[in-house]
Amino acid sequence: MSVGNEPGAPVPQSRSSDELHKRRGTAVARGIGSVIPSYVHSASGGTVTDVDGRQWIDFAAGIAVTNVGNSAPRVVEAVRAQVERFTHTCFMVAPYESYVAVCERLNALTPGAFEKRSALFNSGAEAVENAIKIARHATGRPAVIVFDHAYHGRTNLTMALTAKNMPYKHRFGPFAGEVYRVPMSYPLRDGGLDGATAAARAIELVEKQVGAENVAALLIEPIQGEGGFVVPAQGFLPALRTWATAAGVVFVADEIQTGFCRTGDWFACQHEGVEPDLITLAKGIAGGLPLAAVTGRAELMDAVHVGGLGGTYGGNPIACAAALATIETLHELDLAAAAWRIGATMTARLRSIAARDPRIAEVRGRGAMLAVELVRPGTLTPDPAAASAISAACHAAGLLTLTCGTYGNVLRFLPPLVISDADLTRGLDILDTAFVLGGVPC
Repeated sequence: MSVGNEPGAPVPQSRSSDELHKRRGTAVARGIGSVIPSYVHSASGGTVTDVDGRQWIDFAAGIAVTNVGNSAPRVVEAVRAQVERFTHTCFMVAPYESYVAVCERLNALTPGAFEKRSALFNSGAEAVENAIKIARHATGRPAVIVFDHAYHGRTNLTMALTAKNMPYKHRFGPFAGEVYRVPMSYPLRDGGLDGATAAARAIELVEKQVGAENVAALLIEPIQGEGGFVVPAQGFLPALRTWATAAGVVFVADEIQTGFCRTGDWFACQHEGVEPDLITLAKGIAGGLPLAAVTGRAELMDAVHVGGLGGTYGGNPIACAAALATIETLHELDLAAAAWRIGATMTARLRSIAARDPRIAEVRGRGAMLAVELVRPGTLTPDPAAASAISAACHAAGLLTLTCGTYGNVLRFLPPLVISDADLTRGLDILDTAFVLGGVPC
């Protein structure tokens, strides 16, 4: 007879990360990975504390989710008040004001002076899928254009949109059809093509191999996330935007990782004045609660028949309350400006490290979304082992960092936008040391 597993039995309490890790091995599916073996007890501002009392400087922010920091006061207050009123009715059954208010705020915040509508969902992948649904429905066309190194999610359609095989697509096919991939502007790896030339290269492939008249949507991350924090050359996005307008193609900006002040603007496409037809949002939208959105031109959003969009939990009232409080916090603390300040401090230190370490081929990013790409010295051959070793050295010293990139050779940095100067400096000191401990430069 089993003990402690009967319905109503108390959940066993663990006092250490080691004990929790043992429980995880018998309870959690192996396919779900974690960056560090420690288990979180609490987090705030720019730090995370594990159940063993160890504190970590946070350069991950839950993958660009906790832009306003963990347990931001306004968010906590708003969530607590909403939980006391009601937790769920389903907006499609019995609607409520906070859903409407979030849509109003997104319509006002996102680029473009045209009339807009929004729809709320649970995750970034859902937002992307629904943006494609909307574009196809509105245009009557089937094809979707995406880019090398893109990441758009883990559902069947978004796996087709995502470029990287491992770990996202391997043996999960067949995938959705009518998805076509073209080259991204990747200045480090495309010979330094200017933005207009790189865009012309992509557009030529679309017109020859797909046909503009068959394309419903062109989907792009203004700065690629999982693909390596690739910043396209100046002029690339505007040229694609111009072509899409002329061809009647819906231009969709995936701002799931770049949005909500992360890059120093509210949205990354604002850097070059690009106004997308549709914009997908998630991650930093609600201070850590699950919420996502598609916002865009009213005529596109309203083209879908009633009942064609939705979902049981989409725009849950607790998540909506958190989103409204998050947006207030972003405004009140001017976290767009904070992202630029963080970026200036980090960029200076990263360039200092790069000056002495020939493995760093490039320091890149914008605002508080920064990365270094690691290669074998004197070449552009990716060095994922170096990225892994340096990241592991950071973890061992108490700094949460992430790797990314098609080749797994990029270290990315996403500190909360409320991180203190002291914590930022401490984190950069750890990173500086990790470049030595993670392997002596060749």
